[in-house]
Amino acid sequence: MNIGIFSDTYLPQVNGVVSSIVTLEKELRKQGHNVYVFTISHPDAEKDTKDVYRLASLPFIFLKEQRVGIMYSNRMLRKIKRLKLDIVLSQTEFSLGIFAKLVAKRLEIPIVHTYHTMYEEYMHYVSKGIELSPKIARKYSKSFCNGVDGVVAPTKKTERLLKNYGVKKPIRIIPTGIDFSPFDQKAYSVDEINNLKQLFNIPLDQPIILFIGRVAKEKSIDVIIEAMSLLLPEVPQAKLVIVGDGPARLELEELANNLGIRQAVIFTGMQPWSSIGKFYQIGDVFVSASVSETQGLTFAEAMASSLPVVAKEDESVAGLIRDDYNGCLFHTPQELSRILQKLLSDPSYRQKLGENAVHSVKPLSAEVFGHNAETFYQDILKEYAEKHSKKRFKRKKASQ
Repeated sequence: MNIGIFSDTYLPQVNGVVSSIVTLEKELRKQGHNVYVFTISHPDAEKDTKDVYRLASLPFIFLKEQRVGIMYSNRMLRKIKRLKLDIVLSQTEFSLGIFAKLVAKRLEIPIVHTYHTMYEEYMHYVSKGIELSPKIARKYSKSFCNGVDGVVAPTKKTERLLKNYGVKKPIRIIPTGIDFSPFDQKAYSVDEINNLKQLFNIPLDQPIILFIGRVAKEKSIDVIIEAMSLLLPEVPQAKLVIVGDGPARLELEELANNLGIRQAVIFTGMQPWSSIGKFYQIGDVFVSASVSETQGLTFAEAMASSLPVVAKEDESVAGLIRDDYNGCLFHTPQELSRILQKLLSDPSYRQKLGENAVHSVKPLSAEVFGHNAETFYQDILKEYAEKHSKKRFKRKKASQ
């Protein structure tokens, strides 16, 4: 197949959506398909390959670090026609997603959309003090998904959410897969990890609680920092290392300062995707308080790195994190603090959970992900061909 992937986020950005797209295109190419990525221009982007096409973009008015594409381009449309695409894969509901719908309609080919983001949790970026109801996000998601031929949901939670919105199109649950190789402990020497710690003034011999991801309100990192203030009297050497950047960083730094624990919270800032696997190796425990995830790829990446994951109990981690087996679940900062104290003070318990975590995440291999995705695309292509064959027959009969 000739496949076009359309996304508002792509390399050099580092987030779960980009990780999913990179894994998908790699697996589809391994299966023998021709894959072309259509995304936005980015000031930090290095020279792209011949299969990556970038459309002009502007900073998002409500969130300057994010960019949106100038979605209609006759020149790009002509290029796309020459590629003879068989199917369009949308990874966004906004500028490139709208363009993807236009392309699919013009070329008369099917479009499959992957629903990555729970927008109800992101309305604060748009509102800027104006009261906007989550209903707006629900209505838009429903409208967008009902305008495609099939929808990929990373989890059962996402599928249920979309059905509750009123999405009627076929939905297939396909968890995003992981290339395990960057997260294998054996891939890095002790010296490499120690050098990385020294680069960010992270103590070599003190317990490290790790968070990797976007530093934003919906990630609820404030809950982790509050738990740290409760943990430190019991485990004074503990450090919280936050890998990533985002609009909430200054606010979180101020919170840590107000709680008197600023010296125990280390922010590394944004790091390149190529080194993220190494950053997982500096932690003893991975923690997240977010309930805004559709899947939570960082959980799976941490588990592949032999780290026990401590997560806030939510439907998005159901089936992935089993309490007291491959990680721990919490509800309050107080409970999180107690769990972290137990994990950091009991290396054998921590190791057991880490070993179970690696075993648990194996079904999320990139190969399984690629196979499941390809199967769904083939099913949609078949349904699309049958449906449009009937339409053409009816039009022909009506014209006779």
